[in-house]
Amino acid sequence: MNDEFYNRGLEKAKQKDYAGAIEEFSHALQLTPYSAEAYLQRGLAYYDSGAIHQAVSDYTQALNFYPDSVEANYCRGLARVALKNLPGALEDVDRAIRLNPHHAAAYNLRGIVRRKQGYIQDAIASFKKAAELYLAQKDKENCRLCLEKIKQLQPPEKTVVQQQTSTSAPIISTNAYFTQLLEKAEKGDTREAIADLNWVLQADPQDAQAYCCRGVVRCKMGNYREAIADFNQALQLNFQDAVVYRNRGKARSLLGDNQGAIADFNQALQIQPEDALVYVARGNAYRAAGNYLGAIADYTQALQINPDDPQAHYNRGIAYTFLEEMQLAVADYQRAASIYCEKEDWDNYQQVLNNLKKIQTSHPESKQQKYNLLRQRLLRLVGGYWEIAQRLIEQKRDYYPGMTDEWYLQKAIEDLERDRGR
Repeated sequence: MNDEFYNRGLEKAKQKDYAGAIEEFSHALQLTPYSAEAYLQRGLAYYDSGAIHQAVSDYTQALNFYPDSVEANYCRGLARVALKNLPGALEDVDRAIRLNPHHAAAYNLRGIVRRKQGYIQDAIASFKKAAELYLAQKDKENCRLCLEKIKQLQPPEKTVVQQQTSTSAPIISTNAYFTQLLEKAEKGDTREAIADLNWVLQADPQDAQAYCCRGVVRCKMGNYREAIADFNQALQLNFQDAVVYRNRGKARSLLGDNQGAIADFNQALQIQPEDALVYVARGNAYRAAGNYLGAIADYTQALQINPDDPQAHYNRGIAYTFLEEMQLAVADYQRAASIYCEKEDWDNYQQVLNNLKKIQTSHPESKQQKYNLLRQRLLRLVGGYWEIAQRLIEQKRDYYPGMTDEWYLQKAIEDLERDRGR
């Protein structure tokens, strides 16, 4: 190869004089027609000048002379994407990756191709690998761009809810990328979720949502102090995030720091005063601290915002039992059980049912009294015909198995009154 023409071509390409570069590389190829490198460089000049077909032709010539050229395979793949030849582009980029498994740009291009082909999970995996390689190369900007592509490919933003237990509120609402990580943790892959979040934070140490998400996962693992450290870091980056205050409050409560938890819930409510989840969480902290009236007030406020919140009903029922307001407790337990049944949340349904039976077993006189009153009330609604009342009760029993006799009476009464517009 004639180095003089070739070097002049490189210099003109560097100056963005692509027409001049093409001319110099063409002179070099007249003298050395088998130079894969000259074809590759002229192909790059053609590509940069917008002559994509000529670029593909030159890349192909380069590969004829040197089939194991990583750059020629990658560059032809890039040009084929521009020409919408996605199968050809995928073939080229896969060959480039086989030749060099650490080629970050090739994985990034593969993600682009798979996204265009509609293979979203495969695209995400390719972008993730590219991000890891860019991070290892200390190329944080390209790493960040790959992370952005991953986020864009996730489903629309939604509320992420941990598997709900009867005594705790859902954890966090976050963007779509972190949704997948929290779901991964929920399935038991907490270590993998933490590993993913660690490399996200390596790429962008200022990502407040990543700290919050890692705190949530650490809470799930029982590492409450480490979780609080993550929430602290998130709040340093964004001190107006109510979700972080709510989660830090929950972690503090689990460590027995109820006053610290209440302070966090207060801060969350200043930012989002209509968040029913925070009222339930603060109610739990008040109850744990022995302030049952404060707890009941918070659960009641949560129910004003969301009347069908089974956790608020159930936890208010617990608070009522401490005050020995058994009829009110039973009513809340029954309502919570009904909602859980409608949601087909059988674990929480059974838990509420067990607690309800404990209360009713320990207070048999009030149970019988209430049963008689409800029976009389239902009879009045059906004109005194017990056969009709019994048929209604059996319908409820078939639809809501395992409830108490009093509950079926109450449910039949509520449905009749609703249907009659009372």
